[in-house]
Amino acid sequence: MERAIELAKGSPPTHPNPRVGAVIVDTAGSIVGEGRHDGPGTDHAEVMALDQAGEAARGSTLFVTLEPCSHHGRTPPCVEAVVAAGVRAVVVATLDPDHRVSGEGARRLAESGLEVSVGNHEDEALALDRAYFHHRRTGMPLVTVKWAMTLDGAVAAADGTSQWITSEETRAEAHGLRAEVDAVVVGAGTLRSDDPRLDVRRDGYDGPQPRPVVVAGNSQIPSDSKLWSRDPVVVSTEKRPIPSGELLIVGGDDGWPDPAGTCRALADVGLLHMLLEGGPTLAGSWWRAGVVAEGFAHIGGKVGGGAGQSPMAGVFATIAQAEQVEFVSVRNVGDDVVVGFRKKS
Repeated sequence: MERAIELAKGSPPTHPNPRVGAVIVDTAGSIVGEGRHDGPGTDHAEVMALDQAGEAARGSTLFVTLEPCSHHGRTPPCVEAVVAAGVRAVVVATLDPDHRVSGEGARRLAESGLEVSVGNHEDEALALDRAYFHHRRTGMPLVTVKWAMTLDGAVAAADGTSQWITSEETRAEAHGLRAEVDAVVVGAGTLRSDDPRLDVRRDGYDGPQPRPVVVAGNSQIPSDSKLWSRDPVVVSTEKRPIPSGELLIVGGDDGWPDPAGTCRALADVGLLHMLLEGGPTLAGSWWRAGVVAEGFAHIGGKVGGGAGQSPMAGVFATIAQAEQVEFVSVRNVGDDVVVGFRKKS
């Protein structure tokens, strides 16, 4: 199972499908087949491993990080392929919360006479693709918010200047966060003021780039932004021309797309993990709407000493409005501190 998990970790982005690794061990205890899922339309990990094993799969044990599928999608059910190959036993790290599977794959394997066990290295398997499991359980993508702020809580000065609150090392870590998600989300105001690229820029990085997302509503967006060369998604409350990319229409109040509706629409186009980078108006509205699950506060070694811009716009009227979070990490990075947190369920 450790090898299957290693294979899954090495897969390219697979969303909206999950990352899965599979290993086939013959009756002598040797690995005879390996596979990983590389994305929609490609073979599932189990099928790839079975093809590699060939006749050696008969009487073997299949180790797989996620319950084999039992439904027809872009590819046939993996359960049928496993049974047809003559596999004797299947060891599953965790069940698939997808309503089309959700224990059905394991049940059909057992009914076909295979030995089935579930729960081997389950925590590691769940950590392989937190966004997939979050989406299948809640119907919503995993939204991670990130901001950089001074020690006294300002993400920008009163005049809007913010470069640079944090150190070069911390900014490099922020790019590492971008490398882990499907999309980086900003509002129209950030697009107009900063003209960001929303890509991963780290020395030696040659992996996949997140898709830029602009939540624009009916706000003005510049036609000469750097983002137009990167196939962005624009979320609007109305049909409008855009230079390139994909336009999603989401209803909302006061010309602002509904946060939950926006998240569902983005998940429908395969974006299951999003890094919300703001600005404060967008961050505040998404936080109050309850769509943010976790976040990182990058705290620079600076004190503003006065009224600047806070990470979230809106009125914090009474302490009763504050939501409880759980700190999951506190680390020194360069001259700064990075605090990881998640909402308490």
